Amino acid sequence: MPTLTRPDEIVEVPDRLPVLALRDLVFFPYVVLPLLVGRPRSVRALEAAGGPGGLVLLVAQRSATVEDPGPAQLHGVGTVARIVESQPAGEGTVRVVLEGLGRGRIQECSWGPEADGALFAVLAPGDMVERAPDPLPPGWGALQAQLQELYSEYARLHEQIPPGTAPTLTAAGDPVRQAHLLAGHLLVPASDRQALLDEDDPETRMTLLRALLEREVELLRVEARIDEAVRRQREADRDLPELGETGPPRMWGPVGPTREPDAEWADAERAVAGAVLPPHARERAERELARLKRLNPVSPEAAVIRSYLDWIVGLPWSVSTPERADVARAAEILDGAHYGLGEVKERILDHIAVLSLVDGDLQGPILCLVGPPGVGKTSLGRNIARALGREFVRVSLGGVRDEAEIRGHRRTYVGALPGRILQGMRRMGTRNPVFLLDEVDKLARDAHGDPAAALLEVLDPEQNRSFADHYLELDYDLSGVLWLATANTLAGIPEPLRDRMEVIRLPGYLDTEKRVIARKFLWPKQMAQHGLAGAPVVLEEEALAGILDGYTREAGVRELDRRLSQVVRKVARRVAEGTAAVGDAVGIDGVLLREFLGPPPYDRNEHAGGGDRVGIANGLAWTPAGGEVLDVEVSVVPGNGDMQLTGTLGAVMKESALAAVTYARARARMLGLDPRFHRDVDLHIHIPEGATPKDGPSAGITIAVALVSALTGTPSRSDVAMTGEITLRGRVLPVGGIREKAVAALRSGMKTVIVPAGNSSELEMLPPEVRERVRFLAVSSMDEVLEAALMPAPSREADPGVGFAVPGGLPQ
Repeated sequence: MPTLTRPDEIVEVPDRLPVLALRDLVFFPYVVLPLLVGRPRSVRALEAAGGPGGLVLLVAQRSATVEDPGPAQLHGVGTVARIVESQPAGEGTVRVVLEGLGRGRIQECSWGPEADGALFAVLAPGDMVERAPDPLPPGWGALQAQLQELYSEYARLHEQIPPGTAPTLTAAGDPVRQAHLLAGHLLVPASDRQALLDEDDPETRMTLLRALLEREVELLRVEARIDEAVRRQREADRDLPELGETGPPRMWGPVGPTREPDAEWADAERAVAGAVLPPHARERAERELARLKRLNPVSPEAAVIRSYLDWIVGLPWSVSTPERADVARAAEILDGAHYGLGEVKERILDHIAVLSLVDGDLQGPILCLVGPPGVGKTSLGRNIARALGREFVRVSLGGVRDEAEIRGHRRTYVGALPGRILQGMRRMGTRNPVFLLDEVDKLARDAHGDPAAALLEVLDPEQNRSFADHYLELDYDLSGVLWLATANTLAGIPEPLRDRMEVIRLPGYLDTEKRVIARKFLWPKQMAQHGLAGAPVVLEEEALAGILDGYTREAGVRELDRRLSQVVRKVARRVAEGTAAVGDAVGIDGVLLREFLGPPPYDRNEHAGGGDRVGIANGLAWTPAGGEVLDVEVSVVPGNGDMQLTGTLGAVMKESALAAVTYARARARMLGLDPRFHRDVDLHIHIPEGATPKDGPSAGITIAVALVSALTGTPSRSDVAMTGEITLRGRVLPVGGIREKAVAALRSGMKTVIVPAGNSSELEMLPPEVRERVRFLAVSSMDEVLEAALMPAPSREADPGVGFAVPGGLPQ
């Protein structure tokens, strides 16, 4: 392992170092410098180095225009550097602080094993010494003094060198270290600095540095004389009119040698000149370029302007991707990638059909795909882009709480960047991509602003033609973008933002749909990923049904995919251990499934089971993950009229429970109860699972049914589920989430579902399988609910204290 010897430490250098290629920059030992790394292979090099404390080899490119340099495009000598600090800067970039340790000559350079991996270099063997010998050889002291004197004058004459730089760099110290520091702070072409780094002999390097400083100082002296002469002439010309003298203006010719334009900014100037920019952007870019040329390349303001120009030049102002408005092709792509989702596909195909009939850009709709996790919202957006032939951009908004994430930071802030919208546009290089705003309902709001409010301008067709990012401070046209958003629920989206979007709901998958998805998509994918593509491994229907019934409980297919992956891994392990061959036929049945996955954690029929159903009713709930069947339990015990509500209930659900109790008290005579029953009993209403928060009015009729069942001793029907809001007078009001609740009822084995009459129109939109296998009963009063939900009770004798008898218990 090579070692690197410095005045204060000895560093062990690995045999292979990740390589970080530099454009227009030669990094010297002992220099500490921050860099913004954005190229994928450069980021991989930092990852391979292992973060702070790791070592990388910084090597200058032979040509700054090469975007992805290989070994042939790099110089043979670089600088071994230590990562002092590293932190992500957004959109795949990394801000890193590096400290140069010593020179390294490349003996061999090759790519890493990954397809987009970093370059790795093997350094020439032997110790790398970066300190002066002790004692100093003759002549070194005088040579060091000359370098100090020359650099002091160079810094005084050069307007781009900060005033305090020279005293720091010319202080007494190790000559080798000082020569590296002076070379690293020279504003000369990269080729001159690379020549200094290439030199192995320290004394020869100092001699070359002295010659370079002498040349630069002489040029600066000539420039200073010219500037002084021009200044004096301007003063003289200004004084002539005051003295009454007139005459033609004096023209100055070249008095001495002039320098070439600063090579530091040549790339920026070429980039601005070659970019296709609208007039307002070109005017700003040229103005900023003029400011840049007057600045010191190492000044912080120069780095800010250079980054700003890169963003202006890199944005796609006029580049558009040709669109394929072919309805048949789009339908084929969507059907081949997604099963079901008919409403979403129809809406996209409608849009593509319109595109085929109009010329020019059509103002893109803002579609919001709302549905539980795992139903394919994000992948649907990707395939919409493929169907249209457009580029696809995905930005995750989950947890974003800073408005600047959308609209960018002002350039006055350190490390400022444009917002995620413009970052995505630059990454794709086209002005008309399909842009997916993922998890838009997870946006947060705090003292840094409201990102949802910042999205109003982005998603408003009347405003996004002139979107203004705080960093860019230029109007950018977003009207060509097809905007998509995804959310699990609309509750987290502010009303003004929701008003700008066309909501398309994606319900949970039915078991029949999950079977098709598993057979057609998930199982072949898992077999291929685990090296078993084409192997005769058959997932029998018994096993697939067992996974759906006992191992998954979800609206989407993510858990199903994970369970299938677990099964395939078990088969792959048998092949790897030699207990089975790749060509052996394997039939996975119910017995083998239980061996692979263990006991099933779920019981599909737990809500529809028999047994004592007094005081229990099946309710239907809506959650962001889809519909769900919940039990409501009521217990009546002797007491003095107290009521207890448990199960982590919200305020609205507690009010529903109070309304149900009041309804039961008001209807006590009709129910065959003593009107003063509440004085002698305590009521305990509980909704499992106790640790899960629950709220909403749709459990009202379920609580009332469970309460009446407990008070009268009448069992409820185990295959009936219900949803609806109850009023004090027993009316049943409509609720939301009917589609998701109906799917959950079918999944849990319910035969009858009671819904409010106000939701009757939604029943026609349910999937045919749900309507065929579940009987829906639309009700408008609690009398109808009790008749359908409770079983006939044994007949009672008339109770004189009640006032009238109810033959057979409750009215049937």
